[in-house]
Amino acid sequence: MNFVSIDFETANEKRSSPCAVGIVIANETEILDEYYSLINPETYFNPFNIRVHGIHEEDVMDSMTFSELWPTMNSYLAGNLVVAHNASFDMSVIRQTLDRDRLSYPEMDYLCTANIAKQVWPEMENHKLNTLAAHHGILFKHHDALEDARVAAKVMQKAMESFEVDSIELFLERCKITKGRIYDRGYYPPKVKRTKKHTKLYI
Repeated sequence: MNFVSIDFETANEKRSSPCAVGIVIANETEILDEYYSLINPETYFNPFNIRVHGIHEEDVMDSMTFSELWPTMNSYLAGNLVVAHNASFDMSVIRQTLDRDRLSYPEMDYLCTANIAKQVWPEMENHKLNTLAAHHGILFKHHDALEDARVAAKVMQKAMESFEVDSIELFLERCKITKGRIYDRGYYPPKVKRTKKHTKLYI
């Protein structure tokens, strides 16, 4: 089964200010396709964000806006399983920017590779993307949207490999994680199923 990995960089602290997007199409073992674009956020750049990702206002002046790029992005996302690292951020970028531009939400399932990593490798000191990349020997440039999306896809592949499954549905069952979903004007996040604790009765 194919899945889509996505990552955004933002121009400032607002989620509705995407200035770059990276998209990776993958399956359980391979990277199949990639897409990257700068985005004109139509708003100001915060110096803090510039220090993080190195994208300046002049870099995006001639780039398309989110609404102009949305048909292309939507063609990758709609109807597919989407993953992102700390997915709450990237999914809120999608929703808040669509709200700003008065565009319809896509219909798509999604997962968070940070939550997946916590389930698969609980012994790690943290589950940041750069920590996971180092743990798996993956070299990359952090806070580059395409490279971050690529590493998130590889984390998903490594997680499935560690459980020795080739079905995402079986993987999620073993991981005790349910998919999140974005749908027309609504969403719900992925969840980790809590295991019931059995209480001993002393008579």
